Amino acid sequence: MSTEPAAAEGHPGPADTDAPRAGQGAEATGPEETAAEEGAGAPDPADTDDGADAGAGAPAAEPTAEGEGVSEAAAEIAAQRELQERIAQRKAAKEGPIAAGGKLSGTAADLLAAVRAVESGERPAAVFSEPAPAPRKVVAEPVRRAPAAAPAGPAEPAAEAVDAVRALLAEGGAPASLAAPAAATLGEGADSALRDDPWQLLRIPGVRPEQADGFARALLGAECGPDDERRGRALTVWLLEQAAVAGHTALDAPLLAEALGKRAVPDPGEAVQSAIAEGDALVFQDALEEPPGGPARAPESTQETAAQDGSQDGDEAERPVRVLVGLERYALAEESLADGLARLVNSLSKDDSSQALADWEPAAAAAAGSTAELIRAAAGHGLVLHTGAEAARAEPAALVQAAARLGLRVCAAAHSVDGRRRLAEHFGPGAPEGTAVTVSGLLSGTEGPGRDRDGALAVDLLVVLDAPQLDVETAAMLAESLPDGARLVLSGDPSALWSAGPGRVFADLLAARVCPQIASRTPDPGPVGELVSGIGAGELNEVAAPGKEVVIVPVRDAAEAIHRAVQLVADSVPRAIGVPSEQTQVITPGHGGAAGTRALNAALKERLNPGPGRFGGFDPGDRIAYVPAPGRTVPGRVVRADADGLHLDCAGTPVVVPQDAVERTVRHGWALTAHQAVGLRWPAAVVVLPGDATQALSRPWVYTAFGRGERHLSVVHGADTALPRAVAEVPAKPRTTRLQTLLRAQVPPTQ
Repeated sequence: MSTEPAAAEGHPGPADTDAPRAGQGAEATGPEETAAEEGAGAPDPADTDDGADAGAGAPAAEPTAEGEGVSEAAAEIAAQRELQERIAQRKAAKEGPIAAGGKLSGTAADLLAAVRAVESGERPAAVFSEPAPAPRKVVAEPVRRAPAAAPAGPAEPAAEAVDAVRALLAEGGAPASLAAPAAATLGEGADSALRDDPWQLLRIPGVRPEQADGFARALLGAECGPDDERRGRALTVWLLEQAAVAGHTALDAPLLAEALGKRAVPDPGEAVQSAIAEGDALVFQDALEEPPGGPARAPESTQETAAQDGSQDGDEAERPVRVLVGLERYALAEESLADGLARLVNSLSKDDSSQALADWEPAAAAAAGSTAELIRAAAGHGLVLHTGAEAARAEPAALVQAAARLGLRVCAAAHSVDGRRRLAEHFGPGAPEGTAVTVSGLLSGTEGPGRDRDGALAVDLLVVLDAPQLDVETAAMLAESLPDGARLVLSGDPSALWSAGPGRVFADLLAARVCPQIASRTPDPGPVGELVSGIGAGELNEVAAPGKEVVIVPVRDAAEAIHRAVQLVADSVPRAIGVPSEQTQVITPGHGGAAGTRALNAALKERLNPGPGRFGGFDPGDRIAYVPAPGRTVPGRVVRADADGLHLDCAGTPVVVPQDAVERTVRHGWALTAHQAVGLRWPAAVVVLPGDATQALSRPWVYTAFGRGERHLSVVHGADTALPRAVAEVPAKPRTTRLQTLLRAQVPPTQ
């Protein structure tokens, strides 16, 4: 590992001025932005997590690629609608819905009482008692239907509806730019809905509570107050949505109540109850897992109350339970995922497993090490987990090839187009078309084997790489789409950043231990691979880099960091390493700040492709990051612009972004965040660590950022001791999810 001396200071990049101002009109941010990467405060219920590029709102309409009749986004929307129909059927088969505004009864009422008891420190109700375990049962095959034809695109609100909303926004002092998204989000009668409940403005992506409060004061006048039931209900939903941006599928009830209290809600419990009664949120109870060596210790508040009641008798001790509140969307997706995975585990009979083991044994015998173990595990089980870094991708690729030789219908899906390219290299030119696909393309039907007449994917074996990037909704769609008897292998690097969307599917499955887990023994080669492997183990080691594969460039401040980063990309790396600037990627912790992506991209554009930016800030030849949906970043280059919009070349695929969507979905892409770069690799990477971004560093962040360069890594280092401290002491931030609990209720642990 070599170190270069610091160079003379450069000029600081432009200041970040994009944060919305409190008390003024709401300004919607781009779908890939969050508080953590903008340098703003994190949401109240939990700090913004590793899914920092998830985005707070609904995905923007993805433009149709040239030459295609139906856009990928439209097909994706159809797939999501199909999933929602399935889980809605499952929900309808259970206890009937609660009438909006009606009183709760039965278990739901007990749960609400438990919520309030936890908040007040009183003894929890009997609902906390652990129910008798239900006998294991085989999960029934869910009702499937043929996939609906993809619509031409998302329905646009009528011009009259947008005009009516715009007039109301002007009356309330909100920006007119929110009219179209408000009309689309709130649907028919959006203006009436906003007048009746001005805090519905919080449902619009990018709107902050203080901005909704200002809008409500302008419309309601003296009637507006912090104790308004509508405000408490809207803030409850908003906090749950912000928690989803941070990766949570639900929140602990006391944490949610605390966050509501910080937002000046006088009675947080009443606000949560109102949101539940209106169907805006759901409440759950999950028994806490017993730690090794004894039962879980009850919360102190529970113990104190029991002592006061004189009921500290050991015979009456109750197993502690956590009360969770979540949005219906993610709760149903998590339930659907657990049901789908349990069905896959249970649908492969012992006879089928025994026969498959015999059929697959020659292929396993011809392989070696962890590849052979993976083949044998997949032969006998419906669900298998495989862990490993970049070099380990060869093992699931070998599994796919072995299964194809046995006559099985196979498919392997990666998170990104670049991941699909790297996967296809393992198959070679003779692989059947559609063997290597992207997850989004597989679900939308634009890639892969298609679906059978029952609506299931026409596969016997599906291998999903980059599995840590699966959020709970995407994973649910995959599980629901597989037929009975199919095998699902999830493969990925557990040390990398988690999904941009809510959930931690791969980590939850590893922790649940409900299926075989195969750990690869194939290490990543070279100095970069050695450095990154050490980071995954919590050690920042110095590695020998005789060919300058790893270079550390110390800097004093953000201005010098920008100067050195530009110098590395434009001159040093091409000259010394032989990697051209267009194949070198800059990675930094956030979008804002003195050395964030905005400042770096401005400096890199000035050096590498100067121009007036007359097409919405872009010029032909600019490197860009295109975000067709939250959590999905596609690198590309600007080709031209005309009346149809901005024409891009994204990994060889032409894409046209309409003019009104450019600001929301396209950024300059010489510099990205690690969350945007996950699942992608370049010949060389320049990681910028400014001193003002040390709070964003964690072991998964450093592991992911440092692992993006295949041949060379330069680290522009201004973080001082924060870097080794992050590697050694800062793991991934926890996410609150329910998948482990739901899955263990249907599939007992294997160990």
